[in-house]
Amino acid sequence: MEIQITADTLWVLIAAVLIFLMGLGFACVESGFTRTKNCVNVLSKNFIVVAVATIAFWFFGFGLMFGDGNPLFGLKGVMFMSGGDNSPSTGDNYKGVYSALGWVGIPLAAKFFFHMKFAMVAASIISGAVAERIKYSAFIIFSFLMVAFVYPVVGHWVWANGWLAAKGMFDFAGSTVVHSVGGWAALSGVLLLGPRMGKYNPDGSITTIPGHNMPLALIGVFALWIGWFGFNVGSTMSANPGLIAHIALTTNMGACTGILGATMASWIILRKPGLGMTLNGCLGGLVAITASCAVVSVASAAIIGFIAGWLVVLSVMFFDKMRIDDPAGALSVHLVNGVFGTLCVGLFAEGQYLPQSVGNGLFFGGGGSLLGTQFMGVWAVALFAFLFSGIFWLMLKYTIGIRVDISTELEGLDIGEHNNVAYPDFVIRRAGDTFVSTSKVLVGGVAGIPQEKTPLPIKLIPKGRSPVQKIEAIVRPERLPFVKSALEEAGCPGITIAQIDGHGMEKGVTQQWRGGRYKVDLLPKMKIEILAEKADVDKFVNVIVQSAQTGSFGDGLVFVCDTNGIINIRTGEEGSSEID
Repeated sequence: MEIQITADTLWVLIAAVLIFLMGLGFACVESGFTRTKNCVNVLSKNFIVVAVATIAFWFFGFGLMFGDGNPLFGLKGVMFMSGGDNSPSTGDNYKGVYSALGWVGIPLAAKFFFHMKFAMVAASIISGAVAERIKYSAFIIFSFLMVAFVYPVVGHWVWANGWLAAKGMFDFAGSTVVHSVGGWAALSGVLLLGPRMGKYNPDGSITTIPGHNMPLALIGVFALWIGWFGFNVGSTMSANPGLIAHIALTTNMGACTGILGATMASWIILRKPGLGMTLNGCLGGLVAITASCAVVSVASAAIIGFIAGWLVVLSVMFFDKMRIDDPAGALSVHLVNGVFGTLCVGLFAEGQYLPQSVGNGLFFGGGGSLLGTQFMGVWAVALFAFLFSGIFWLMLKYTIGIRVDISTELEGLDIGEHNNVAYPDFVIRRAGDTFVSTSKVLVGGVAGIPQEKTPLPIKLIPKGRSPVQKIEAIVRPERLPFVKSALEEAGCPGITIAQIDGHGMEKGVTQQWRGGRYKVDLLPKMKIEILAEKADVDKFVNVIVQSAQTGSFGDGLVFVCDTNGIINIRTGEEGSSEID
């Protein structure tokens, strides 16, 4: 018995740590799917929600969810200060406080730690849907209220011998308890917040707002995928080899067919296999299989995931058509597929896997009874979660406000809410921002740095009589290494390189983001500046043309012009083509 408890405890704690990794996943996915100017804000929300959810669950959520009480909510064990759960690890000294958790023998602290991470995930779902326009303070307060009072009540109904459990509803790892609850809470917030500025136009058209960093989003999905093995497999709450292996396999199958389903749907409907849709298809498959992962076959898991991938694409398009702005696709992933996955229990469940927990679904001879129960549970949770979340959002809206002002939204929440940006060097280089020091510039030197020499008189060479000329070339970024190497071999004395944006006669390119097309008319280019003696100009120009040429539109241009004169900053003297 003691060895089994030790093994079970170790497994549950490992699973909880895997779920903790999902916080990183949400942060990366949501920040990747939003714009550069809001990256810090999205990262901050996903980081602080870990702490907020932990405190809220400790204060109120755990007791309301698992404490003994009535079929609607728990009444004992608030603030996790006393009481046991009748499990073998606690003995008989503490009875009747968390008896809903007494079915597994690990220490109560391990159970709390595990379920605390579920609460974190439920709150993290909201962040992506309300991104790029919500007040940071409003998000923090709502997350606390949601984890303290909305999520645990639903959890009590389904996982703690509540009234839905008594009716026979089954949700193994939380398609409804976690994902749908987070989705309904997010939907109520999105409707009250309204869309981002400029997303939906008066003429009915939709402005596509692409995410800024797809590699980051991809990393996030992989982190979530890994964390999901803790989420689903860890819900066994015991190191049962056969069961955890089966759940790991069905979970992975749901993710993989979700990827294929979303890719196929995107390819057929939108004519291109968009990566954003494919990533969300993976997450949709994971959400959909979460409720039934322990009670369906691998083949059924494959079907569930594949349909979930299609649902992601179709629901993203639906929400856009309904003018419901969800930057990260959280509603399509968590709400739509949370509902679908819960109903799949009533369709695909097979009693052979957990005979004491659930019977057969409709497709395996069980009739429609289980499906009806699942359907009732889905909509009971929807009504409660949407209504009470809406009340909390309205309370915040009419007190501190939930949306940032227009100027903050246009400038970006990174500056307006945090006075910080994710890519300061990138912003300076790409946007051409000029940063002027607030320090006072002293006459004869820079502030705080004494100038030992007196300024030298500067005499410019008359225009047209310069001994050197300036070569300015605009080339493709990918050709820069070849151009630079060729110039060095040709004896170029010095070179200045800058990253710029622009377009030529082609006027940019048209790209696609989640089914919407948008014009990118400022493409990245590299500007090269060289000062060369007149005798060397033709040689360097020829080197640039030969090394930068691809034969396609957009190869760039080379300009040659006289200089008015060259002054060496260090000496104040007239210089040559060599950069000091």
